[in-house]
Amino acid sequence: MRLQLALDRLTREECFSLIQETAEFVDIVEIGTGVIKEYGMAIVRDIHKQFPDKPLLADMKTCDAGRHEAYQAFGAGATFVTAMAFAADQTIKDMLLVAKEFDGEVVIDLLNCSDPDRVRSLYELGARHFCLHIGKDMQSKGDTSVLAQFNLVSGLDDGTIYIAGGITLESAGRIDHRLIDVAIVGSGITAADNPRAAAKSIHSVIKSKS
Repeated sequence: MRLQLALDRLTREECFSLIQETAEFVDIVEIGTGVIKEYGMAIVRDIHKQFPDKPLLADMKTCDAGRHEAYQAFGAGATFVTAMAFAADQTIKDMLLVAKEFDGEVVIDLLNCSDPDRVRSLYELGARHFCLHIGKDMQSKGDTSVLAQFNLVSGLDDGTIYIAGGITLESAGRIDHRLIDVAIVGSGITAADNPRAAAKSIHSVIKSKS
């Protein structure tokens, strides 16, 4: 299991500082949707330039104009780019083709998706990376049961499964590495008094279960 650090609702300076502090314990750095909306592709390019060996995920949440947005993100240095499960098949197909050009991957965000058949159809299109996701607004209402969504990706034997939504040091210890490949942690690290120590602890927990 790998650890992905989600950088969102942060300033540019905070993003760079947090990567510097935690890079040793983080496998993938996610540049969150809010950060991209604030700073554009420039921050993706700049993070890639400063941390060239760290895989980057650009959380584009693409739902249209897939070819264009995929070229934007992969061209800026992203290794992974997200697309929404409800996007049109053509959007996903276009993104997968661009990803192949860059030797990258498209991660399908399953936020608010409840249809296993839709996930299976995306798999048949060629998608292999899927993120089980409880959004920030639903977390605020106490909904953190992201593992209950695992039925959406059941049976995708060669798929890479991500999990996101309010993961903390405590909940990280309950993640089954036989089901999940990438644990995404945002405020559990970024809002900690000591982000480096938090990243080290969560990293240690998930690696001990792998």
